[in-house]
Amino acid sequence: MNDRNILKADFDLGFTYTRSTGPIIGHFLTCLQSCKIVGIRNSKGKVLMPPVEFDPETGEELTDFVDIENSGSVVSWAWVNSPLKKHPIQSPFAWALILLDGADTNFLHAIKVNSEKDIKVGMRVKACWALPPKGLITDITYFEPI
Repeated sequence: MNDRNILKADFDLGFTYTRSTGPIIGHFLTCLQSCKIVGIRNSKGKVLMPPVEFDPETGEELTDFVDIENSGSVVSWAWVNSPLKKHPIQSPFAWALILLDGADTNFLHAIKVNSEKDIKVGMRVKACWALPPKGLITDITYFEPI
């Protein structure tokens, strides 16, 4: 077979569609753009944060948004001594599960502290916001001790 008989075509692999965030995550991101955090209440009264479209236990559709405070308590944490380029903080920091005031579920985010000795379970932290916010989860740049 010679090269004249081979079919060839240029092809660029890409995802040429736009995904909608939907009414629940869309509302959550819109609130972040106003430096506001919301969760969503399930039928048992538990407030899930971040909000989800359907209750993970029952599968029911959720629509009852609840305002959540920008502060909370550290539930557990892990220290990052050498951050990667993709991490939100480029100096040593902690990943932590944070129970925000008004929520019943933990939220994973970064905490900016000077050293591993400066973080502990139960400590109070508050959100620090990117300015101007853009309606993305990265609008909360990190949490810091109160």
